[in-house]
Amino acid sequence: MKKFFGFILSAIHYPAFGLLLVIFQPIQWFCYRFVGYAAHKQSVDILNWFLTSTYYLLGNRVTFTNRQNLPLGRPIIFIANHQSMYDIPPMIYYLRKYHAKFISKIELTKGIPSISYNLKVGGGANIDRKDPRQSITELVKLGTRMKENNWSTVIFPEGTRSKDGQVRKFQSAGVATILKKCPNALLVPIAINNAWKMVQYGIYPLSSFEHLTFEVLPPIEPNGQTAEVLVNQVEETIRKKVSPYAF
Repeated sequence: MKKFFGFILSAIHYPAFGLLLVIFQPIQWFCYRFVGYAAHKQSVDILNWFLTSTYYLLGNRVTFTNRQNLPLGRPIIFIANHQSMYDIPPMIYYLRKYHAKFISKIELTKGIPSISYNLKVGGGANIDRKDPRQSITELVKLGTRMKENNWSTVIFPEGTRSKDGQVRKFQSAGVATILKKCPNALLVPIAINNAWKMVQYGIYPLSSFEHLTFEVLPPIEPNGQTAEVLVNQVEETIRKKVSPYAF
């Protein structure tokens, strides 16, 4: 039934999603070029509120829970499991007050209205997975910007999306690189459930009537521990909250 309605509702969702990207491309450009960072960021936040709203055109719901009293004047490394591209708009919007920057594949900086532009000027890190030196350099620059501006970042340490919701082994290299430049960053796990179900049938149709949940979990102080130890702790915390069969 979810697949059946997905055929119908995806035909509404995709044009709405794409139209928003096209509309906000010139808005982003104007804000960044003539007003500055704050205006550009606000335009990106508003865009991602609208993008998240298109999930509801599929009959889907999004619940983002943050009961943690996280600091605003301190860099944060948000570490989450990764289930689909639909993880990202809700995280950009609901983490907006923390100035969370994303680590993305460099290929995404070309050809996608709004998304590519934001990746190029928004302050995140765009890495070339085929070039380890370039990747490290980008992460170092990101860590420096985080330290200087009290920004945050979002890392998906599985390295790729989970197509069935199962949490894959977390890698610690990215966190280690950022902590070297920004050693006082707070680590905050985020558990994502059911985002994979939206794309369980592939790009078309998207699944309908799913409930995507995002839960911000208790923060972890680095306290001089190695990145590997910290990331293992984050992974264990997230695994306890993630079920591939959760509804």
